[in-house]
Amino acid sequence: MQVTPLAIPEVILVVPKRFGDARGWFMETYARERYRDAGIAADFVQDNHSLSGPVGTVRGLHFQKPPHAQAKLIRVLRGRILDVAVDVREGSPTYGRHVTAWLSAEGGEQLYVPAGFAHGFCTVEPDTEVAYKVDALYAPSHDAGLLWNDPALGIDWPVAPHAATVSDKDMKLPRLADIGVPFPAA
Repeated sequence: MQVTPLAIPEVILVVPKRFGDARGWFMETYARERYRDAGIAADFVQDNHSLSGPVGTVRGLHFQKPPHAQAKLIRVLRGRILDVAVDVREGSPTYGRHVTAWLSAEGGEQLYVPAGFAHGFCTVEPDTEVAYKVDALYAPSHDAGLLWNDPALGIDWPVAPHAATVSDKDMKLPRLADIGVPFPAA
């Protein structure tokens, strides 16, 4: 498997090796020891799966506050997305900065997003399915996020704000300047 730290090196792009023949292909999507050796030491406890019908669907930017913070390992089962991680760790030299990665079913890429980052994505193909592992169970009382199109983040989304399909909940998320300190420095 190919492992590439992004511009914020805690966020890691993983491309598992595919083995193909006349029948199609096979790939190992997760093996704890192999991922630990690659620097991904999360103990995943829950798998999530979403279907987004329209092109331009934006989900995020979400995170859970400590002590229920979540690391995520994201992959696309059908379609293609622009995946985004925003650093919200107090005192981090990259606080408020983001990294992006294109993930597709065709390419098999995965993105590891550690706790301390807001995460979201935008679909660029219809009927896109995304699956992701998390290392903490969903805790509604610790659910939080950032406004996806906050100008302070400078994210170059592949959809215009007026054309995006966004949930009412996500449209009401606060801007970076208003989130307080969700991940205090250790």
